Amino acid sequence: MIEVMNLSKSFDGVPVLKDISATFKTGCTNLIIGQSGSGKTVLLKSLVGLHVPDEGQILYDSRNFTEMHRKEKKSIRQEIGMLFQGSALFDYLTVEENVRFPLDMFSGFSLEERRERANFCLKRVNLENANHLFPSEISGGMQKRVAIARAIALNPKYLFCDEPNSGLDPKTAIVIDELIQEITREYDMTTIINTHDMNSVFGIGEHIIFIAKGKKQWEGSNDEILSSENQELNDFIFASKFFRKIMSGEK
Repeated sequence: MIEVMNLSKSFDGVPVLKDISATFKTGCTNLIIGQSGSGKTVLLKSLVGLHVPDEGQILYDSRNFTEMHRKEKKSIRQEIGMLFQGSALFDYLTVEENVRFPLDMFSGFSLEERRERANFCLKRVNLENANHLFPSEISGGMQKRVAIARAIALNPKYLFCDEPNSGLDPKTAIVIDELIQEITREYDMTTIINTHDMNSVFGIGEHIIFIAKGKKQWEGSNDEILSSENQELNDFIFASKFFRKIMSGEK
């Protein structure tokens, strides 16, 4: 579980996050949603330590991340898996080498153990036979699965996903969403997904936080979201292509 308490962040005197408090639950998919410029990316980067908040606290299972020294923060970061927007694979490394990269950097395993772990993770994302291919030789959906395999290589307690469906067709995006949800439950991780994809919201949104203009405006599940009385959230949902298709009866 990750708790955020009264978090605020400004850049050049301009407030971007304003007194945000939220709880991200273990074993389920936690989504941060909102329009571009709402502050959701700054929140995600603050959670992983890429931004230092001006005020407030971030607690990883009751451990105060904001008050830790550099060495203590490093130990927390080794418990974090990160799925970057656009996959962020190394073009000059094979699929297996990309997955093995965090193991090579941070584990004390032998080369054989690192290879076994990389292959286990690739098998978990249904990519058993892609080991020796390069990222340029596989599809965007496969690249995303490689990135997921790399993110779970160190068996993290916390998984952060930044726009995991960016650039994917709708069918592939659903596959990636379901895979992230399956892995979250299987490994009992605290997974936080930054997205504006309403397919993801209604598909895997077990716990959702909606941010607008730097403030948390709503918190709940995808079963509750359509009954929300928050006008900004309703405007955000109804403006989406996904919702318009549902309302028009398109398939």
